[in-house]
Order: sequence, then structure tokens, then C-alpha cells
Amino acid sequence: MPPQVWNANFMALSPMFGSFLQFKEYIESMREWPTYDDFNHLNALKGYEMRTQSDKSICFVPPHASKVGVEGSYETGIYLTGEIPTRFGNWHDFFNALVWQVFPIAKSVLNYLHFHSQHLESAHNFKQRSPLRDAVTIFDESGVIVVSSSVKLISMLKAFCWEELFWNERSAVLSEMRFYVFGHGLYEKALNPYIGMTGKGMCFHVQSSFFEQAVPEQLAAVDVMLRLHLLESFSSNADLTPVPLLGYPDWDKNNNDKSYYRNKNYFRNRPT
Repeated sequence: MPPQVWNANFMALSPMFGSFLQFKEYIESMREWPTYDDFNHLNALKGYEMRTQSDKSICFVPPHASKVGVEGSYETGIYLTGEIPTRFGNWHDFFNALVWQVFPIAKSVLNYLHFHSQHLESAHNFKQRSPLRDAVTIFDESGVIVVSSSVKLISMLKAFCWEELFWNERSAVLSEMRFYVFGHGLYEKALNPYIGMTGKGMCFHVQSSFFEQAVPEQLAAVDVMLRLHLLESFSSNADLTPVPLLGYPDWDKNNNDKSYYRNKNYFRNRPT
């Protein structure tokens, strides 16, 4: 799909957009790019007020001139005011706004971690970003949440046993494992999927009853899981595991053949 051309039916392009299906009717009614008011109205329709960890109400606003230094940074501005600068007619910022709607708690925690880390770095005159802020940035852009009721399947994914997982255990993956894309950068890539698309995953073990819930309820539960993990356990990129997204059954029309998973340029034994 051409870049920056509005397509209200983008969800039909890939199952990777499944987390947004709850907004399908609202988005597909738009003939042109949604405005800031559209995003703010969508939040009002949900009946849930998104707030930062500093207890500021979230709203989407046009980009504005940034001030110099930590106090003028993008993340600090969101933390202190609740205002999220959002470029009009831009897929990257569009998906960022939608992820805020799906995972409002986790996004507010990521914003807090950015804010807190930036101020620590500034106070101690660090020349480089901390491992935590690097990891927060990567997950925010390229994160994928892996949820499974099977410890075995999670172990196979973490061990890079791609053919065994996605082919030999295909039926189990479909019934006992879900991928939820988090990173707005990944969503932008999903407009034109390509072999090589890889997310940075966080894995959670759940009870089988988790999958009996409707998808919005699943996503809300994941949002809470993410909050606890991000605040209590997340510290660096080592906490993320590579996830070749197009390996998930039917996320690529070509992955219904065993040979698909023998492409070692994509399904590597170890990450590069």
C-alpha cells in the first residue's frame, strides 16, 4: 500500500490488525484521515479516561515546537501535560494513537519509564541512554505480546524452535497461543508485510479460560499484565525475545507449507 495514503479498510490487509477490530465500524466510516478530535472522541466512546502515571488526562493534539533539553522532550511533555503530539495524515502516529486506546495502562507506564529514566540520565550526566530506556523504546516501536496457556509452546518460542512450534504444533498454537502486536512501528510495517518482520516479544503464561473471553477483554487483561511486568521485571533488551510475526499460522498466506519455516534467513536458530 502506498505510504501515507488513507485506507479506512486497512484491517483487511492482515490479521496482525486484530487488536483494532473493536474500532472497525468507527474507523471504516472515515473517508479521510482521522483528526485529533476523532481520536479524542474514540476515547470518549470507550467510556474509559486514559491518564498518565502523573494523573493527567490523555488527549491528542497537533505537533508543537519542542523545547531544548529533557523538559522539552516528547515523553516528558506527555507525562507532565497528558498531551500527545500527533501528526495528521501519518500512519506511524495514527497507530500510536490506536495503541493508546487498546493498551492505555501499559502505554502510560512506558511513558513514565521514559520520563523517569531521562531525568536520571540527566541528573547523572550520562552520555548514553540507559539500557531500560533503550528497551522501552524498542518495545514501544516493535513490541509483541505472546500469551499462551502452554508452558511448552512458550519454551519452544524462546528456544527458537520455529518449525517445531509453528508447524508441528500448529493446531496447539492456534488454540493455546496468541500474538498481540503492541508496537506502532510494527503496525505501520503490517500495511506492507514482508519476510523478515520480527517483533520483540514479552511472553505471559495464562490459564486456558483466558481464551474464552472476548478479544477486548483479553486485551484489557494483557494491559494489566504488562503494567506489572514493566514496573517490576523489565530492565533491558535481554527481557525481550525475537518473534517472527509471519510465522504465526495464517498471518502469511504462504505459511501453510512446512518448507516456509525452513527459510533460515527469517527463522534463525539464534537472533542476530
